[in-house]
Amino acid sequence: MLPADATAQRLRTPAGPGEAKNAERDPSETLARIIYSVMNSLPNWQIVSESEVREVSQTISAAGEAARLRQLGEMVYADAVMIGRVRRYRERVGDEWGAKSPASVAFVLDLVDVRRGDVIWSASFDETQKSLSENIFAIGEIGARGIRWLNAEQLAQEGVKKAIAQLHQLIAHAATS
Repeated sequence: MLPADATAQRLRTPAGPGEAKNAERDPSETLARIIYSVMNSLPNWQIVSESEVREVSQTISAAGEAARLRQLGEMVYADAVMIGRVRRYRERVGDEWGAKSPASVAFVLDLVDVRRGDVIWSASFDETQKSLSENIFAIGEIGARGIRWLNAEQLAQEGVKKAIAQLHQLIAHAATS
């Protein structure tokens, strides 16, 4: 994901390179799809489509992740690239009303400056859903989630929404400062 013009509060960014895969079986592709969806829903950001990223990434010949990211960003005229790395993605066993084993998701998001190649923003998410009786402090989440067990994708979506909302606030604040 790439900011095209920070002063205009625009973020032009791909959700990271990858090949078309079955998102239900590949946690990395699921995370990339969620990142794209969440970022694309925000105002004043230009997000490079997943299909454009896939198409362009097939032509990249650079070796090493930093060089590949730089080349990808340059080819799609972006200022930054959002990278999502899945650390853990375990699906719930059971259904939304009763789980033998809860969903558990951990990931890191890094926003990499295309010109400099360094990480300019990072967020991490690590959660294994707990029952209300296990964590009474989670009562505030009941309003958003309801009293149900989330699947791994729903849990990841909550984490991405929180992280991207923080990034959006930082960019909006920087543009008005």
